[in-house]
Amino acid sequence: MSEMRKDIAKLIGIDLSKMTQARNTSVEYTVLSSTKEDGYTRQYIKYVSGSETVPAYLLVPDKQGSNPAVLINHQHNREHHLGKSEVCGLAGNPLQAFGPALAKKGFVVLASDAICFEERREDSTVEGFDFWQHFHEASYRIVKGDYLMKQVLTDAMNGISLLAELPYVDKNRIGTLGHSMGGNTVLFLAALDERISFACASGSACTYEHRMANGVGIEMASVIPGFHGPYDIDDLVSLTAPRKLLLASAEEDKYSMDASVIVEKAGIEYGKQGVSQSLHHKRYPGGHALTQERFDFIMEWLEKNA
Repeated sequence: MSEMRKDIAKLIGIDLSKMTQARNTSVEYTVLSSTKEDGYTRQYIKYVSGSETVPAYLLVPDKQGSNPAVLINHQHNREHHLGKSEVCGLAGNPLQAFGPALAKKGFVVLASDAICFEERREDSTVEGFDFWQHFHEASYRIVKGDYLMKQVLTDAMNGISLLAELPYVDKNRIGTLGHSMGGNTVLFLAALDERISFACASGSACTYEHRMANGVGIEMASVIPGFHGPYDIDDLVSLTAPRKLLLASAEEDKYSMDASVIVEKAGIEYGKQGVSQSLHHKRYPGGHALTQERFDFIMEWLEKNA
């Protein structure tokens, strides 16, 4: 499995050995402002990720001391003006606001803007769907033999490093969470970064095979030349074993339509390692959007498995 992990990382352009060495180097970040909320403090920070500077919110619970931590990856939803602010409850859909809910329960939370979203846009004052910047960020990289997923995962891995360095975070209890596009990031990140001990991907467990056979779109960062054929999403889930993973899917959600197939295939590896109970699939009626029921279950699962 380690060779598969290295090979997938190589396809994306990530050298795992260099990433491992980089973990011994502190991630530079600056606290730009701090706001006291009920049960936690929200710090507005910027951290360094390769050649990029990443705007983020760090939610620090009032009670500190070996806390679990979660990196939250925000959704797409054709709303490029939203990113970290939505998952921190400052804008957008309240059912995306996992950050405050988790911070109040003692989790340290890091939520950053994915490239092309919120503050990482050419014009952050415009609301709505900014297809062309996102398209250009992906296509320009591909022309140069580089990939958007490389930057997305580099940002996320540096985020994990930042959390691991905080004195009040338990390094053995760092997880990641995301819905839709954020869930796509979770699936790749959990497969490649073994520091992650628990993960939840909602509305995102759908194979490339199914997407292409049924005309379902592939998010820009997931366009990785040469990935499909040798590999698919079930391989990413298999690489997450023996760590804990929750896949949340829905019967009418085209972006998680064949989640059961993924779980069946990846479950073989979980079974081989004697940890079948660590792979959890929760199937719901309805479509892609989060519901209160799904939100509550994800919160419950995270509390139990962190």
